[in-house]
Amino acid sequence: MAAPNRTFDDLVVGEKRISEPLIVDEADMLDFARRYDPQWFHVDPAGAERSIFGEAVASGVYTAALWRKLDHQINSDIDFICGVAWEDVRWPKAVRAGDRLRAISEIVEKRPSRDQGRGIAVFLYRLVNQHDEDVFSCRSVNLVRRAATG
Repeated sequence: MAAPNRTFDDLVVGEKRISEPLIVDEADMLDFARRYDPQWFHVDPAGAERSIFGEAVASGVYTAALWRKLDHQINSDIDFICGVAWEDVRWPKAVRAGDRLRAISEIVEKRPSRDQGRGIAVFLYRLVNQHDEDVFSCRSVNLVRRAATG
């Protein structure tokens, strides 16, 4: 994979990117939950039939990990230094095995940092299912390298 090449100066407020779809794999979803978030409605498909979801659903942490994987697909060309905050994080709909998910990112704000070598870019991130319903969203504050000057 090529090194990131888009700097803070290349980013445009309003820019929107959408990933290719990813189908949620039940075995992977259950394995993740067993290892990292063993709530009964994440790990026990038979027991989860009695939950408000009616079936096993993905952990919120797993959902965020899927978003991150897809976001990397669409934004890996940006010279991020690091993320510094997630704001207004939401999981409004449960993710289920077989769901078809896409990541959407939109640059909603940018401003120079006090450090001349970087800028602050705020993204609105969304993960949507096959019905275009949000299953994860947040505003993310990110540090992005600025183009070298002089």
